[in-house]
This record gives sequence, C-alpha cells and structure tokens, in this order.
Amino acid sequence: MRSLLPVTDLTTTAAAPEPSGLLTDREWSLDELADAYAYPATGAPWLRANMVSTLDGAAQHDGRSQGISCAADMRIFGTLRGLADVVIAGAETVRLEGYRPARAREAFAGRRAAARQGPAPAVAVVSGSLDLDFSLPLFTEPLVPTLVVTGAGAPADRIAAARKAGAEVVIAGEGARVDPARAVRELADRGLRRQLTEGGPRLLGQFVAAGVLDELCLTLSPMLTAGDAQRIAGGPGVTVPERFALASLLEEDGFLFGRYRRRGTR
Repeated sequence: MRSLLPVTDLTTTAAAPEPSGLLTDREWSLDELADAYAYPATGAPWLRANMVSTLDGAAQHDGRSQGISCAADMRIFGTLRGLADVVIAGAETVRLEGYRPARAREAFAGRRAAARQGPAPAVAVVSGSLDLDFSLPLFTEPLVPTLVVTGAGAPADRIAAARKAGAEVVIAGEGARVDPARAVRELADRGLRRQLTEGGPRLLGQFVAAGVLDELCLTLSPMLTAGDAQRIAGGPGVTVPERFALASLLEEDGFLFGRYRRRGTR
C-alpha cells in the first residue's frame, strides 16, 4: 500500500506529520493505518461512512459488498471499526451482510483504553419497523449491548422484544421513521461520538440528505459489474450537492482508498 496524497490538516496548507515510513510501498501496520484514520480531536460527534464502489458505481455484487472488496479494504474496514465508538447500520444491511457483534482486537486495545472507549464498538441498527431477528448473535452475544435506533411510533411489541433480547432502544424520531440528525445526537448523548456508518445505501443517503455526514472513506474497486446494483447512497436527492475535500488517498493493486471530509469541518 502506498500513499498518493499525504494525510493533511484541512485547516492549513501544510501536510500533517506522518507515521514513520508512511510513503513506502509495503503493507502498512495497523498502527500506521490507525494514525492515518484517527478521528479529529473534538468533543462534537463525528459521523464517518465507510463504503466501497466499483468503477461503474455499484455498491454491491449479488447483493453484497464482499465481492468487490479486497484484503487491504478489509484491513481498513477493521481499522475504522477499531477506532469507532459505534458502528451504525441499516436493518437491511444487517440482514444481507449477516452482521455479528463487533469483536475486541488486541491491536487496538491500548488506543481504546487511552481514549476511554470500551473493548469494542457498539453496533447500532437503524430500523423504523424493528423487523429484526432478536435471536441472532448480534443481539444475544454482543461484547457490548447492541442498540436499535427507531422512532417513537415503532410497534410497541417490537420495542418490548428488543429490550427483552438485551438491546438498548434509542428513540430518534417522533413517528415511525428515524430522524438521521437526531440519531447522531442521541448516540452522541450516550458518549458514542466517534460514529461509523457502513450503510447500506438508503441509510447513507438519509445521512447525506440530512447534512450530518462529516467524512466519507470510499474504496474505489477496479472492477466493472454493469447490472442494476445500488450506488453507495440512495433515496431522495439533495437540492444542492455538498462539496467534500480530499483528505488522503492510498492505493494498492489498483484499489484506491480515498478519505473525504465535508468542507468547513476540522
């Protein structure tokens, strides 16, 4: 893996200090990746998305993202999880991707302890209907309790079932739908400020439309799939496209790993 654009401080024109050996063409250590992808030092919530796309814009192949990913992408995936307080995912993505509880990783134990984080990130599942299988390991075997983010109008029996399964219910909307901006605030109020969403496309589209996405980590896969696969973000479009700035760009075996921040964020 090599850096095509150094990690920069977006508030200045000077490059920020880089980990030793950052520009060498070799496999980076997890510590180097963690330094490169560290969350900004701010007390405010920071919502980061991690997605993968083919050259022709497909976010999945045969309904899943694994087929367009690679080993380096999975190392970054693991690093981003190792830095996050909470991983946010839509219910459909949880079902399709077979989500399991996030696990503790020794490589990140020291960082997490220093940042006063738990041993692993919580997983927050966004669902208005709570049409979820609460007997799955995501709910029965988490290292830290799984959260379900829903609206106040969600079915009362499903809220009760979630709580009975040990999940923490987070109300983030007045009706049956979840308000994306309120979801970010409610999770932050629980101390989960370093937020990572892994989609799916509908959920990411809602965060984009609400104007609450701070950063996008996008893997560009050197593949073409055609077909009618979803893009990385779906749903209603925004009135005016929001401009993001490129913060860093890495490459390995033709895969590009870009990190983009919303302009005006620190």
